[in-house]
Amino acid sequence: MAKAKPKTVKITLKRSTIGEKPKTRATVEGLGLRKINHTVTQVDSPSVRGMVDRVRHLVEVEVEVGEPTKAGDPPKES
Repeated sequence: MAKAKPKTVKITLKRSTIGEKPKTRATVEGLGLRKINHTVTQVDSPSVRGMVDRVRHLVEVEVEVGEPTKAGDPPKES
């Protein structure tokens, strides 16, 4: 039996954190986002969903199936 790939969420920072509260900035940083239009892939979990909900006005989210990436990883080519 093949091992199922975990569900992931693709998170893109669309708005700046300038003027946001320090807690909001820390949440964005905790998701691994650094600059506007920076995208990371995280495992879909309740903790990640909660962080995304906290900064929903700054990010765009897409649900997908695949491998999560780290903040410093280059984008994978298909």
